[in-house]
Amino acid sequence: MHAHIAEAVKKPDLISLAPDLACLRFETMKIYSALGAVRQLLASGAVEPGDTLIDSSSGIYAQALALACHRYGMKCHIVGSTTVDRSTRVQLEILGATLEQVPPSRNLRLDQELRVRRIAEILAANPSYHWMRQYHDDIHYSGYREVAEAIGKDLPTGPLALVGGVGSGASTGAIASYLRAAGRDVSLVGVQPFGSVTFGSEHVADPDMIIAGIGSAIEFENVRHELYDRVHWVNFECAVSGAVALLRTSGIFAGLSAGAAYLGALWERRRDDSRTYVFIAADTGHRYVESAYARHEQALDIETLKPHEITSLDQLRHPWSTAPWPATTS
Repeated sequence: MHAHIAEAVKKPDLISLAPDLACLRFETMKIYSALGAVRQLLASGAVEPGDTLIDSSSGIYAQALALACHRYGMKCHIVGSTTVDRSTRVQLEILGATLEQVPPSRNLRLDQELRVRRIAEILAANPSYHWMRQYHDDIHYSGYREVAEAIGKDLPTGPLALVGGVGSGASTGAIASYLRAAGRDVSLVGVQPFGSVTFGSEHVADPDMIIAGIGSAIEFENVRHELYDRVHWVNFECAVSGAVALLRTSGIFAGLSAGAAYLGALWERRRDDSRTYVFIAADTGHRYVESAYARHEQALDIETLKPHEITSLDQLRHPWSTAPWPATTS
């Protein structure tokens, strides 16, 4: 029996799609990072029950931190993007978290900068608040040790390839790090949108991109680039097509980052069949029903899709590119 709903909701399911292909499906993955970080902060004495934790979020981490604070008797304040949907806003309110959303912005970079600026103002007025810094503090790695241990038990032998979206870096990077520390041969494949600075695609825009939680318009300090072996840059149309194909073939209803990771895993599997491929579905597809899934009849046949194999970042192009990492810049 679970002591709190957060402990139940966080647990992923490892679903076999083929003997050498599996989906690590979460309801909401960031509960692991939020719970792990709050536990570590409490254990170290950096915070105490009743303290206020604050952070910026586009929605997924906001819910995760609110649940972690509810679990451990903390207060929670979120500076949110305008993309925080009504369902999340209502849940935060009932859980006792407070949310303020920054004004609408012309682009993601300005939105992220406005949120960070607002946090600085709040901290100046409330120095006792603790800023969680989900994008910069690698304390968020610790919660994923349990995920790595579960993968190790369910897939006990042989080399692995882990494929997943890279936002803050604390999920894919952490899981691969813990598996490698346990002696596992793991290839780590990161998935990015175009326009993200994290792996150097900021010069290639994708105006349709709405994949939440991956990529960034500002530098995220807890992305350990050296952990990654390959990167795939996937545009909105391909991510939607991957997500629709994943639902159609497996019944897994997941977010767009899962659709992009599914494409990446299938391609990597064609290149090297010596590994078992595990791709991450970080959340469900509910937030993408109108913007993506409702267009399922327009989805492309993924069998017709293949990435541009590039050797330098100046070769990046739509709709899908891939390269070993680190890639050269010219």
